[in-house]
Amino acid sequence: MSTTVPSSELTASAPAESSRAGTGPASPRSASWSADPYANALRTGRGPLFLRRSDGWLLPLDVERWCSDAGSADLSALHRCEGPVLDIGCGPGRLVAELASLGHRALGIDVSETAVARTRGLGGAALLRSVFDPLPGEGRWGTLLLLDGNIGIGGDPAALLDRAADLLGAGGLLIAETAPVDVDERVRVRLDDGRGGPGASPAPGAREAAAEPFPWARIGTPALLRHAGAGGWRTADQWGAEGRTFVSLRRPVRERSARTSSQSAESANSAPVISSQLPK
Repeated sequence: MSTTVPSSELTASAPAESSRAGTGPASPRSASWSADPYANALRTGRGPLFLRRSDGWLLPLDVERWCSDAGSADLSALHRCEGPVLDIGCGPGRLVAELASLGHRALGIDVSETAVARTRGLGGAALLRSVFDPLPGEGRWGTLLLLDGNIGIGGDPAALLDRAADLLGAGGLLIAETAPVDVDERVRVRLDDGRGGPGASPAPGAREAAAEPFPWARIGTPALLRHAGAGGWRTADQWGAEGRTFVSLRRPVRERSARTSSQSAESANSAPVISSQLPK
């Protein structure tokens, strides 16, 4: 597959927060993911950090693993990547950095300024964007990554899959990490570091931003395959590693929007992007 992404698009600056309206379902707002406690967890490289439902149920977030080097389970996914790779919700950047070391052209996107800064600090390329914002190389990515629970972004897996199909080139690959249990739920959650007791003293405004609820989804492999099948995706592979579960899917064959088709035609003769051309 000869997918290319023009460097002129990738070096464009990210839009200001006030202009990032998004084109899909509500996604985690930058305020939630940039404020304490998430930003603090990424800065220190450790938790605790949770997604908390309104009923008090907690989903632990594996900050220490995110801030470490890519492990063997990560590599089981990265070695399947094809062409230029877009890491959606790149977090602190371990996957983008590892992809670069493997010779892939890779870009991370995240709505957290701290995550983007940390990814760039590792030498990776990253932009402050939501997956539902306008993105570089739409319709020409070889592989999309939705690891570390990011299949839950926006709380609507079908809409996220639809957006992923717009981003991928023909025959492109989506690699998603699924919940290790058979679950298909949409919830509203907020970030919580478990330290919100009477003695806590957050920075002004941080508690309110971090406590703002946002939509999220938890999807196991059977549920993801149902959503994917309904959207015309083809299952390429399923596997597990170190207690984590993964699915790879081939982009559905379908007509693109007029905008995406126009973008693809304009970039047909573009030179492939190399990592040195991406913003640091």
